[in-house]
Amino acid sequence: MSLAIISPGKDPDVWIKEFNALAPDLSIEVYPKINEPEKVEYVFLWQHPEGILSEFPNLKLISSMGAGVDHILRDKSIPASIPIVRIVDEKLTFSMTNYVVMAVLNFHRQTTRYQLNQRKKIWDMSSPELDVTIGVMGVGALGKDVMDKLNYMGFPVVGFGFSEKPDFEYPYYTKDKLNEFLNQVNVLICLLPLTPDTENILNMDLFEKCNPNTYLINVARGKHLVEDDLMKALEEGHLSGAMLDVYREEPLPENHPFWENRKITMTPHIASVTNPQAAAPQVVENIRRIKENRELVNVVNRSRGY
Repeated sequence: MSLAIISPGKDPDVWIKEFNALAPDLSIEVYPKINEPEKVEYVFLWQHPEGILSEFPNLKLISSMGAGVDHILRDKSIPASIPIVRIVDEKLTFSMTNYVVMAVLNFHRQTTRYQLNQRKKIWDMSSPELDVTIGVMGVGALGKDVMDKLNYMGFPVVGFGFSEKPDFEYPYYTKDKLNEFLNQVNVLICLLPLTPDTENILNMDLFEKCNPNTYLINVARGKHLVEDDLMKALEEGHLSGAMLDVYREEPLPENHPFWENRKITMTPHIASVTNPQAAAPQVVENIRRIKENRELVNVVNRSRGY
C-alpha cells in the first residue's frame, strides 16, 4: 500500500516529513513520479489533474490538502464509492477570522484611503470611521466564527446561506430573501463553499442590489466572483472597493486588470493556509480507520459540496 501526494506547484517535502514521523511504514509517492500506481490506496491532493485518479485501480481514500473540496468534486471521473475527506483545523479558522477582521477594519478605518493620502501628502481628518453592517455569506464553522468575533467587537452582523437555520444566533436569510439580506449591509463577506448553486454568485445582478458603495471581501473561492462584473460594479459605484484573496486563475496573470485597480486590495491566497502538523495526523488517522473498517472523520457530503 502507499499514499500518493498530488499537489502540482506545491513543495511536498514538509508533508513527507510529517507522514514519515507519524507512520514510518507508510510508503509515499509524489506526483508525477508514481512508480507503482497499483499500490496506491490513498491520495492526498490539491488541484490534481482531472481524471488522473483513474490510474489508481485500488484507491480507497481521497483526502483534500485543505478544508475546501471543490477542486476534487469537479472531477466527475471519481467513483461515488470512494470516500472523500477534508482537513478540519482550528488554526484555519483562527487565521481566516483574523484576516477577515483585518479586512473589515481596513474598510471601517479607511486604511487604504490614508495610505493614498500619505503618498499625495494630503492631511485629511474628515470622517475617520465608517459605519458598517456586515453581511456574511456562508455561516458554517468559518463564517460563524467570523460573525462571533465581529459581533464581539461591536459590529452588527447578518448571515446568509442556502439552508434553513431556525435557531441561528444572528439575523439570517436564505436565498429567497437575498435582497432583504443585501439591503441591510454595506460590507459583504463571501465564505460560501463552491457548489453549482454558489459558482458566479458574486455577479452584476447581485452587485446592483447592494447598497451603494458596499465593500466586498472574498476569501472563499475565485469562481464565486465574476471578475468583469466586479470591475464594472466598482466603476458604477455599486461597490466602493474590494479585498480579494482568491482568484479564478492563480497565480494571477501579470496582465490582469486587478493589479492596477486602486479600489482592489489583493493578497495571494494566504488568508488561511493548511498547517501540516495539524493536518497530517488527520490523514493518518483516516488511513488507520480504513484499515480497521471504522467510520472516517471529516467525510465530505458530495451532494452538499462540503
